[in-house]
This record gives sequence, structure tokens and C-alpha cells, in this order.
Amino acid sequence: MSLPPGFLDELRTRTSLSQVVGRKVMWDMRKSNQGKGDMWAPCPFHQEKTASFHVDDRKGFYHCFGCQASGDAISFVRESENVGFMEAVEILAQEAGMQIPQRDPRAQEKADRRTQLTEVMEQAVQFYRLQLKTAAAGEARSYLERRGLAQATQDRFEMGFAPAGWQTLCDHLRGKGVAEELILGAGLAKPSNKGGKPYDVFRNRILFPIRDGRGRAIAFGGRAMDPSDNAKYLNSPETDLFDKGRNLYNLAPAREAAGKGQPLIVAEGYMDVIALVEAGFGAAVAPLGTAVTEPQLQLMWRIADEPIIALDGDGAGLRAAFRVIDLALPLLEAGKSLRFALMPEGKDPDDLIRAEGPAALQAALDAALPMVQLLWRRETEGRSFDSPERKAALDKALRERIMTIKDPSVRNHYGQAIKDLRWELFRPTPKARARGGAWRQDTAQPLASTKSSPLAQGGDAVQAEMRELVILAALLSAPEIIGGFDRQLEEMPCANPHHARLRDVLLRCEDATAEETRQQAEAAIGAETLETLLSAGHLRVVPCLRKDADAALVRMSVAEELAKLDAERGLAMEIAEAEQDLADVPSESLTWRVAQAAKARNRAMKPEAGEDAEFDVGPNGAHIDREERDAFTALTDGIRFEKPGRT
Repeated sequence: MSLPPGFLDELRTRTSLSQVVGRKVMWDMRKSNQGKGDMWAPCPFHQEKTASFHVDDRKGFYHCFGCQASGDAISFVRESENVGFMEAVEILAQEAGMQIPQRDPRAQEKADRRTQLTEVMEQAVQFYRLQLKTAAAGEARSYLERRGLAQATQDRFEMGFAPAGWQTLCDHLRGKGVAEELILGAGLAKPSNKGGKPYDVFRNRILFPIRDGRGRAIAFGGRAMDPSDNAKYLNSPETDLFDKGRNLYNLAPAREAAGKGQPLIVAEGYMDVIALVEAGFGAAVAPLGTAVTEPQLQLMWRIADEPIIALDGDGAGLRAAFRVIDLALPLLEAGKSLRFALMPEGKDPDDLIRAEGPAALQAALDAALPMVQLLWRRETEGRSFDSPERKAALDKALRERIMTIKDPSVRNHYGQAIKDLRWELFRPTPKARARGGAWRQDTAQPLASTKSSPLAQGGDAVQAEMRELVILAALLSAPEIIGGFDRQLEEMPCANPHHARLRDVLLRCEDATAEETRQQAEAAIGAETLETLLSAGHLRVVPCLRKDADAALVRMSVAEELAKLDAERGLAMEIAEAEQDLADVPSESLTWRVAQAAKARNRAMKPEAGEDAEFDVGPNGAHIDREERDAFTALTDGIRFEKPGRT
């Protein structure tokens, strides 16, 4: 959402940067001058013993002379807490006593209710923690001791106990003046079907509070103490606070640990997360009683580019991994993927740590498989491919999986990785080659023309990146036209991470002014980085970026650049798919398909190239269709064939 003019300036004015930073550092008082707001400390972003991290409280700016980290209070909260821009603003605004503007007229009413529900949840957390210390919880304490959970661990994760009574918590909260409607709304009780009083959701269970990314209690997970209970683990029902498909257990501490460089580990349940954290793997999370969902996956990717899925070493663990793969494939993009750490047979992360220690778990993480290898394993393990039909079935299954990947670059690399794995599986053994006499099958080497082509040297990628920057710079100067391009902007891949962040800022600033948009862009990537991007040489010659350019020119220029990007991606996709098809049956239809894509690309580029002729004249005077020539050249020079001699 866009913020009203002056809101961020007011927030920075009300915020003391030294107080914000002071929560994370120990000031060097010998070097600091508190009266002038001139403060020094060891940098919280990298390991050092000297005080090279400087805070100018009057200007509201920090800078590290060691690692060059710099920014204001918002950027410090973002980096130290590993949160997004709006979440950092919300954290600081709450501390400063400022209300975030709401678009929904009823938003304030909803926010007030959520605040009431979180207060009720906190009361429940404290009640359950006290109950764990009572005589009625003796069996629960014994269970936790057998699992090796010391008192400090129990306190760290705020474990509690729900007594066996039907209305123990309800009676306690009513005695504190909490309305019955709020007890039901927080998911702590259920209405009676028999006309009686509401009854507690959790009874005779060890409880694990579930907190959101800002540390607010939103739900509970309960482990049954009665072996005959139908549900060994039970979560709170979904409420205004709790959506189990959009939250992760241990989210806030894990996000902070990941921001300090620890790998994000996704385990199956509460006990696995607790064991991982106690063993030193602080960035551990778990889904909440369900398979991983798309919102949870996106949440993980906001924390780390490559989360490690740590699964139980059994058939159920593998099946869970395969479900995650099917979910993740359409969502993959450059730099965003998953790795899979498979535990030894019959063990989960908790079992492995208790049996062999943290070093064994670290070894499993180091051996984590990239997703493409697990995809290959699913389709090949335990199967025989001793006939052409079986090999064709494997090719079909893998192709169907790969074609679900929307990002053309990632899809192309997956196709090449599968080809390499397929070659290793089906290549002739030394004995087979000996039986074949002089015949020998080698991997074809890239042609010399391929090595020298702009495609092989990254020319297309660089050109696409330059076009992206023109689009982003133009929209940054005229955010009022963003609404006309929001769909194309969302689909723009942006392999450059700075471009991706700018794109996300622009999508949030559809109704913002140019000044507000610029401020949010600086907050997202840093003022210096933004200035460096916007000073790129090729931007200086773009007409729509001149000071006197009007919105109509900017709109037309953005539309043209997006069309060119789309055409280039279309050609790249056709070439990638044709490459895959050529490995099976080369045909004239493939050349025609790529030729059509090349024509579309050339039509998009024609205003730029200034070429009108569609034909070249060959040495014998014949007319040669330029687009078809270019397409055939792309196919023959830009593709490495599996076998030599195939054209």
C-alpha cells in the first residue's frame, strides 16, 4: 500500500535511531558522544571486535566503515529483523505511537478486534505455562524430560499444559473479565451442541504457542498425553488471527537467524524445530499440521532464496518431498529454489540429533539434493527402462513436469539437467561399446560458432536486463501509469535482484506520487544502489526519461519495451522447446515454429533496427527469408545436439 505524504518523515522524526540500534549492539562509550547523538559500536551485521559502526542520531543515519552497511531506522529494522519494508514501518510506527493509515473504513474496527484477540491469547499462554508447573502436569513434565527438553528449553518455547477439565481455561478467562465472544473468537473454546457452556479446545495436552512473524500469539499446537486420543497433535481452529496455511512455527526467530546467515531449515513438526534450534540451527520452521502450501512457500522464499526441506527418512518423507516439488515447480524463478535433506531411514531430525549429535545433522544438510535430482529420482528409482516404450514414457513424464515451470530460463536449465542425467542413465557401457566394434557414442562438443555467439556470451540476458531497467526507470518517474501495466510488470522475470525489488515497489505504489515511490525504492535497495542504476549510460539516451517528457511518451515507451521483452522471451521459449523436441524427432514443423517466433521478435524490434526488407539476396540471386534464416541459425548454432551428425 502507498503511505500518505509526510508519514515516513514523521515516523523518522519520532524515532530515535540510537534507541532502535541500541537493542542490537553494545555502545562503545569511550568513543561515543551521547550528548551529540554520535554513537559507535561493533557492527551487528558482521563479526568484528572494534567499534566501526557509526550512528548519527541527529541525522537519523547509520554507516559501518567495515562492511559498508548504511541506512536509516527503517532499513536497520529490515536488515536486523529480516522483515519487509511495510512490516518494518509497522514495527517502528507501533513503537512511536503512530497509526498506520488504513484504506478500509472498517479496518480500524478489525484491527481493534485483532488486538483484543491477541491479548486474550497472551493470557492463555501465561495460564497454560503456569499449569505445566502444577501437580496435574506431572506426567507431562516427565514426558518432556524423557525427550531431553530442559527447563530452559521449555521456557524458551513457552511450553504449557492444558488440564483435563472441560472448562478450566474458559472459567479462568471469564474470571479475568474476558468476554465469552472473544474466547470463542480466539479459537480457545468451542460452543456446546447440547446447549451448555462453551468448552475448552485443548484438554490434557502439552501446548506449544504459535506466534506470527511479529511475535504475536495467534494459535496453539497441542500434543495429546492420552495414548488413546484420536488426534496425537491438534492445532487451534482457524480464526481472524490464525490461518494455518499462511504461517510457520518459529517464524520470527527463524527469520532473524536466517538474516544473520543461517540456512533456513523446514522440518515436519514442533519437536523437530525445537531440537534443531537447541542444536544450534536457529533458522528452523515447520508447517502447521498440513502439507506445505503456496503461501508458506512464498513466505520461506522471502526469508531465504534456497530453503532446505529436512524430511523424515521413510516413504512418507519422500512422498511429502514429491508433493512439495509439484507445488514448487510452477513457482520457480532465477535464484529461488529448494534443496532436500533426507534423514537416514526411520529417523527424523530430532531422532538424528539425539542419536548422533548436531554434526550428523549438519552432514545431512551439506548433502542436501537440488530439486531436479529428486525429481529425477521420483521418475526413475526402482524402474526398468529396457525398452523404447519405457524410455519414451520416462521422457513424457519428465517433459510434463518440466513444462509446468513458468520461468523460461529455469525451464531451459531443467531441461538440460535432465538431458545430462538421461545421458548418464542410458549411455552404453564399455562392454556394449566393445561389442559394437568401431562404433562409439560421444557427447557432442559445442560448435565454435556457438561459443562466440552473443547468446552463449550472455548477450540476450544483458539486453533483457537493459530493457528492464528502462521500464523500471520510466515507471519510477511516472508511477501514475503503473496501473496500465501491472499484469506485464508482475510477469517480468527480473533476474537482477535489485530490479526485482524495484518491480515489487512499483507494484505497491500504483497510487503513490513520484516522490513517495522514489522514497520506497530507496528504502528497498538503498539510495546509492538506486542512484547507480539510474545513472546507467543507456538510460541517458532514452527520450521518455528526459525532464520534459510527458506521461504519454513514457506510456508508449514502456509498452514498446515490454513488447520487445515479451517477443524475446517467446523466441527463447520456442528454441528451448525445439531443442528438447529435436533430441527425439527433428521435423520441418519445429523450424516453422521457431521461424514464426523469430518473425514476431523481429517485428517487435523493427522500429529499433530500422529495417524494412524481409529478404536477403543469396549468392545465386535467390531471395532468402531473413526470419527463417535467423531461426535456423539459432537452432543449429545455439543448440548442443546429443549425438554428433544429427542436423
